[in-house]
Amino acid sequence: MATLNTDTLLQRIEAKRDELIALTQDLVRIPTINPPGDAYEACARFLGERLQKRGFAVEYIRALGAPGDSDRYPRTNVVARYAGKGGASGGGECVHFNSHIDVVEVGSGWTMAPFGGEVKDGKIYGRGTCDMKGGLAASVIACETLIEMGFDLPGALEISGTVDEESGGFGGVGYLASLGYFSKPRVHHVIIPEPLGVDRICLGHRGVWWAEVETKGRIAHGSMPFLGDSAINHMSAFVHLLETQLVPRLAQRHTAEPVEPPGARVSTLNINSLHGGQVEQRYSTDEQGRPSGDLPAPVVAHSCRAVLDRRFIAEENLDAVKQEIIGMLQELKATRPGFDFGVRDIMSFVPTATPQDAPVVDATARAIARVLGREPSYISSPGTYDQKHIVRTGKLRDCIAYGPGILDLAHQPDEYVGIQALEDSAKVMALAAYKLAGPTP
Repeated sequence: MATLNTDTLLQRIEAKRDELIALTQDLVRIPTINPPGDAYEACARFLGERLQKRGFAVEYIRALGAPGDSDRYPRTNVVARYAGKGGASGGGECVHFNSHIDVVEVGSGWTMAPFGGEVKDGKIYGRGTCDMKGGLAASVIACETLIEMGFDLPGALEISGTVDEESGGFGGVGYLASLGYFSKPRVHHVIIPEPLGVDRICLGHRGVWWAEVETKGRIAHGSMPFLGDSAINHMSAFVHLLETQLVPRLAQRHTAEPVEPPGARVSTLNINSLHGGQVEQRYSTDEQGRPSGDLPAPVVAHSCRAVLDRRFIAEENLDAVKQEIIGMLQELKATRPGFDFGVRDIMSFVPTATPQDAPVVDATARAIARVLGREPSYISSPGTYDQKHIVRTGKLRDCIAYGPGILDLAHQPDEYVGIQALEDSAKVMALAAYKLAGPTP
């Protein structure tokens, strides 16, 4: 079987630089904000229609019943498959490029149009350019170029645009994984083009436990607080314990995994939100100093809730992570008069780590060396991404994150992706896909 001229492949991707820019711009201009899940259908159709014209078999899969799914905000995913000579019958191996199409809210502080896709100084600006529509565009150009070369792959290529990664991925990769879309024999290797740097391969991520802790009190009139029991005061005691006892302990727990940035190589805790008592209101006064907005109600808070975002390292156990915090609450209940609490799991994922000698790692590392002229570095992510569903539900461990963009720019104002990084990553993805789905050397 004839082999592919990889020099020609790389040259063709270089020639598609303007097309790569335009595709990134087109994707960014579709404002797929999550929550609530705007424009998912439009973005999925845009991607699917493009790939169908280039020979891919396209499916649109709505995650019916998934969190957030509704007729107004359907959780629509797109999966496109190009079967080579052995791909349709299962005779070859499949390489799947998975990108999430959702982006977070715009926020404040922008000097560029958030969904303009403007090009300036070798960068494309806009919400999602970095995280991760630039990576999606690079994977599309990589696969399309391989196909256009006329080489009949023994295996198959897949590209997916999935939803809700920013909110856990349950309506996206999690849903598809439960249907077998990320399991053998359909798929063998997965590359997720998250913005982790064109010379870095991300092997996995830390673990996470999200939980809601409620402290309980007794309602009473605010002018006679001695007749009640403030749940906010009880929560304050719990937060004090977290800050003075738990957080210092976590800072002493170091991982051997190459988590980036280095500050995330320890266990961490973030109090994501805190609310107690009366429903949040907006108070204001007019020019005479009279109340003109909402008015407070004179009550003692009978409930206070805190959402905890606990990130843990590979050397820790999820059950122990939970028990550590529950133990602190039990200590308060035993020592603080009137203290009572409840704990509700929101979601949890254990750390993942793909072996460095896995086929997808080796193929991507060789491609990086070829394109950039240097060996890659191997990292783990501080936060989870959709690899968790592929490993846990799909039972597929040959999965990495690799893509253009600087992780620190994700979710920031004036988010951007470098155009040269886009081109380089497309080259790396094409070479890696050829090695994994192409002829046996």
